[in-house]
Amino acid sequence: MNRLPSPRRTAWRIATATLLIASAGWLTACASGPKPADYAAEKPVLDLATYFNGPLVAHGLFTDRSGKVVKRFTVKMVGTWTGNRGVLEEDFTYSDGTLQRRVWRLQKQADGRYTGEADDVVGGAVGQAAGNALNWRYTLALPVDGKVWEVQFDDWMYLMDEKVMLNKAVMSKFGITLGEVTLSFYKP
Repeated sequence: MNRLPSPRRTAWRIATATLLIASAGWLTACASGPKPADYAAEKPVLDLATYFNGPLVAHGLFTDRSGKVVKRFTVKMVGTWTGNRGVLEEDFTYSDGTLQRRVWRLQKQADGRYTGEADDVVGGAVGQAAGNALNWRYTLALPVDGKVWEVQFDDWMYLMDEKVMLNKAVMSKFGITLGEVTLSFYKP
């Protein structure tokens, strides 16, 4: 029996094919994002043990998905290193008066890799440095309105010179971008 597809079945097949093609394009776009190796030739070369050694200050802001500034903040930091192990103490002061403290325990690995732990980082952070850039990836336990959300950070740092580093991080949950954090570090 030669049966022609119904209009409804044809529409469903077209919608399914369109969704699959769009999904493949989205996944390809995600996979083609920047990699640390893209910055291997950039100078000055970023070494966390050198830059995050001693006192630093950073100014930053958090923007939501629409680009609206939700919070501004200042971070006073002190970093100390012994061999390949470092401690970075961060004291945040937010524009609404909220205070927060995070202490990173960092370790330099081979080939420009770094690992990090902090009390509010779930499972640890992993990073790769190349040239003037470092890409950190980690999950942060973020308190929001009395609940704790586990959000993912794709965090990029770019050393501009021996005193200034810029930082841009995308915060997401379930693959959906929630906002971005932008920081400017200064080493006196």
